[in-house]
Amino acid sequence: MVQINRFYYTAQHKPNQLICGNGQTAVITGWTVKQALAKHLQTSDYAVIGQLYSPTRGINLLIRNLLFNPHVRYLVILNATKEDKNAGASQCLLDFFHNGVEESLSDTGRKSWIILSAIPGYIDIDIDIHSLQKLRQSIEVQEAKSITEAVDKIKQYAQKEIIEPWGLPLEFPMSTIEPTVLPGSRYGHRIEGKTIAETWVKIIHRIKTTGTIRPTGYDGKWQELIDLMAVVTDEPTDFYFPEPNYLPIDRSFLEEYISQILDDSPNREGVKYTYGQRLRSWFGRDQIEQVIQKLIGEIDAASAVMTLWDVKDHEKGGSPCLNHIWLRVVDNELSLTATLRSNDMFAAWPANAMGLRALQKHIRDEIAKRSEYDLKMGPLITLSQSAHIYDDTWSNGEQLIQEQYAAICSKLDYADPAGNFLIEIADGQIFVTHTTPGSGEIVGCYSGKNALKLTREICAASPAIRPDHAAYLGMELQKAANCIKIDKPYVQDQ
Repeated sequence: MVQINRFYYTAQHKPNQLICGNGQTAVITGWTVKQALAKHLQTSDYAVIGQLYSPTRGINLLIRNLLFNPHVRYLVILNATKEDKNAGASQCLLDFFHNGVEESLSDTGRKSWIILSAIPGYIDIDIDIHSLQKLRQSIEVQEAKSITEAVDKIKQYAQKEIIEPWGLPLEFPMSTIEPTVLPGSRYGHRIEGKTIAETWVKIIHRIKTTGTIRPTGYDGKWQELIDLMAVVTDEPTDFYFPEPNYLPIDRSFLEEYISQILDDSPNREGVKYTYGQRLRSWFGRDQIEQVIQKLIGEIDAASAVMTLWDVKDHEKGGSPCLNHIWLRVVDNELSLTATLRSNDMFAAWPANAMGLRALQKHIRDEIAKRSEYDLKMGPLITLSQSAHIYDDTWSNGEQLIQEQYAAICSKLDYADPAGNFLIEIADGQIFVTHTTPGSGEIVGCYSGKNALKLTREICAASPAIRPDHAAYLGMELQKAANCIKIDKPYVQDQ
């Protein structure tokens, strides 16, 4: 006799990211696309199917949804891919049900329930412990290591008789804080740093300060800048991780991630692609090898290009965020520029940048092995067309800025690629000489009595001058103008 289930899963959080049914089994697919399981099931087989990428961002909302749907009595957690192992979200959720939580502080210093797991995971403290314990006691949990195993377990649960809900729906309202946004340019931003870590802090500060708040289309909001160029000049070969590490990744995660960019991988059901697969075999060509051969044959080539965008992505969905990579050799220096159409700058950009840097070094090393060219590592440049921070990491971003931004800004670097400016006064006028940063060759001369007019003239002629350098010039020119008024000698920087 076929049972007619009378339940329907109601998601309070991220409903558009879930496939809802009318059974009693919740299915978590980790990084495997949820449709890969749904196509093998009837809606009566499951209560809900959803993915889980992050233990620190996803589990809290997942638990809230389960508390609101007490008819869910079974949970199948798919923990099948390298990405699942790397992220640890599925394992952390399993640990919640097996081990529970303890009260402590989250990575942003908030009082939270910390999941008893080797993988950091948090649940809001405003959910009372008795509700969490009741949830853990009322749901039977099983782990699956493959899509086939998960489907079998779900269908076995679907054959069981209906169990009454373990209680009434429990709702715990979430508080939200809208960031204060200062005026600023919407399009076209440039940020530079010596290391990926330093550049990342500057990026988060820029987005949190002037980014526009918009709905994401995925049941939430993000704060966004459009067309953000980040330039990393001096990342060390073995990568810089601050101590203590404030980056959202560590070395073990990075090792796995780099392989996803450098190495090919077979097509797997439920896994969309890896960047390495798109670069190595997706279009029937090994594009990394093509670029190496191109530069060996024509070291000055401006056509060392790799693409990850497939025109079919418009129809299929699930298109890669990383779209285009361009390499260029200038003055025996190899630079890499990557274009990302959509970029989670808080959680994803540091890994993106380190993976791309590893690709840049691989290409440099292969060229050195196979030719007479021993290139220097030039800058890594990323162009993030939608550079955004999701609302569930806004507080993390603010905490990062409070703890790191001032210290990074205090590390002054007086070298400006736009050059140096020597200021003197003579015959009742200010004279400014513009010299190149290296040889000191004179490339411009300015004179006048009005400090503001001179500043504007210099900045118009040298639009690439650093903002702090322009501010310094304005101060020094005003000091020189004051010295002329009171007939005192002027000495720059005194």
